[in-house]
Amino acid sequence: MRRTQVDCEDRGRAGYLVLLAAAVCTKAGKAIVSRQFVEMTRTRIEGLLAAFPKLMNTGKQHTFVETESVRYVYQPMEKLYMVLITTKNSNILEDLETLRLFSRVIPEYCRALEENEISEHCFDLIFAFDEIVALGYRENVNLAQIRTFTEMDSHEEKVFRAVRETQEREAKAEMRRKAKELQQARRDAERQGKKAPGFGGFGSSAVSGGSTAALITETIIETEKPKVAPAPSRPSGPSKALKLGAKGKEVDNFVDKLKSEGETVMSSAVGKRVSEAARVLAPPINTESVHMKIEEKITLTCGRDGGLQTMELHGMIMLRISDEKFGRIRLHVENEDKKGVQLQTHPNVDKKLFTADSLIGLKNPEKSFPVNSDVGVLKWRLQTTEESFIPLTINCWPSESGNGCDVNIEYELQEESLELNDVVITIPLPSGVGAPVIGEIDGEYRHDSRRNTLEWCLPVIDAKNKSGSLEFSIAGQPNDFFPVQVTFVSKKNYCNIQVTKVTQVEGNSPVRFSTETTFLVEKYEIL
Repeated sequence: MRRTQVDCEDRGRAGYLVLLAAAVCTKAGKAIVSRQFVEMTRTRIEGLLAAFPKLMNTGKQHTFVETESVRYVYQPMEKLYMVLITTKNSNILEDLETLRLFSRVIPEYCRALEENEISEHCFDLIFAFDEIVALGYRENVNLAQIRTFTEMDSHEEKVFRAVRETQEREAKAEMRRKAKELQQARRDAERQGKKAPGFGGFGSSAVSGGSTAALITETIIETEKPKVAPAPSRPSGPSKALKLGAKGKEVDNFVDKLKSEGETVMSSAVGKRVSEAARVLAPPINTESVHMKIEEKITLTCGRDGGLQTMELHGMIMLRISDEKFGRIRLHVENEDKKGVQLQTHPNVDKKLFTADSLIGLKNPEKSFPVNSDVGVLKWRLQTTEESFIPLTINCWPSESGNGCDVNIEYELQEESLELNDVVITIPLPSGVGAPVIGEIDGEYRHDSRRNTLEWCLPVIDAKNKSGSLEFSIAGQPNDFFPVQVTFVSKKNYCNIQVTKVTQVEGNSPVRFSTETTFLVEKYEIL
């Protein structure tokens, strides 16, 4: 249980630690995450942290510095500082002990002591900081207890959620039951030639009942299956309140006009969402009863000077049969690869038949391929250090200037038979230096200030658009802009291996089939 304000004031008079704030900041004094334990404005804490680096004496090993009003107790963590801001009359031994506990908490939640990693887990760190200090005073906890306290579940919350879900289910069930009763009563009344209760009686009560029933019915229909609600019909009857004469037609026309406009607006909104999704997702593939998925993944690492360190490519043909009458088939494979790829068939596939005739069929021709399951029938592997095999070369040239670095980066498609889509070349940037100044660019770019990256985006790279360049300037050192990472997708595989024909085992008659080809990046880096 947390201490009361009176307890804390008593301990403050006894000379215990009075902690004002705990923060993780850069060496320039920029606050990444800060937790204040007393009433302090954001401007005040940012000012204190900005002044902190200027107070440190270079060349001397200290763990604290002081001003007229506060004391900074700090510990370096690679490019960052863990800083506690305390009062000057606090116990320095307790300050250091608390600082060590704060410094041990950060690696528990962050994989790397970097600015973007700290920012990503800032809320976890703040919750952990609150377990260490309450109202400015150290809690008697260790690292294991902090982890337990921050991850503890609330039994009361689980009970509350379970009760609420049960109530919602019961309310929906009751609503469906009432709607079915009203619909049944209306059908019975129609069969007997009577007016349905609440539909078309006299007076306002009849109109209210009809509206309620229609509302419940439409709600159930929309819950079970979304659809456009039909135009509401007016209750019939001799009531004067419902006879609007010529004005009634005008109202109906106005409502119909509004409805048509509403449908138009909805259609345009849906069309916009569909067009955006179509731009990202590939068009649907019309799959036949015999469908093959040809997939390749590439892992490539290059040096910044242009040498290929490793390149490995894995490919596979996955067969899926959805109709058992096509279970006994053979695949005719055409292999035009000239790069020295290594092929391997599935153990149940007749290897001799494949070696002699490039046919994929089962060892026992009387058996059938599995139905409604993906089966890998052929896989291949290419491993090389030959630079001419690199599908897309990336050259990054950072050069130091007076105020930082001028970076020139260019790409060139070496494998001109490929068409690469959604290409993203990601260049890391130094932290805390602002946005880059873009000079010339082919394509588009995105600056991610949170992750400190510049993403160079190119929709298509093919033989007609085989090369391009990007120039930008930013503060930093040449080593700050590596590793460069590349991602792309392609509908044509790198190794020219295709299934050209499918035939049945008996009669050798052709079978209709469909093919889906994908070439993906698993890792593509320039170090």
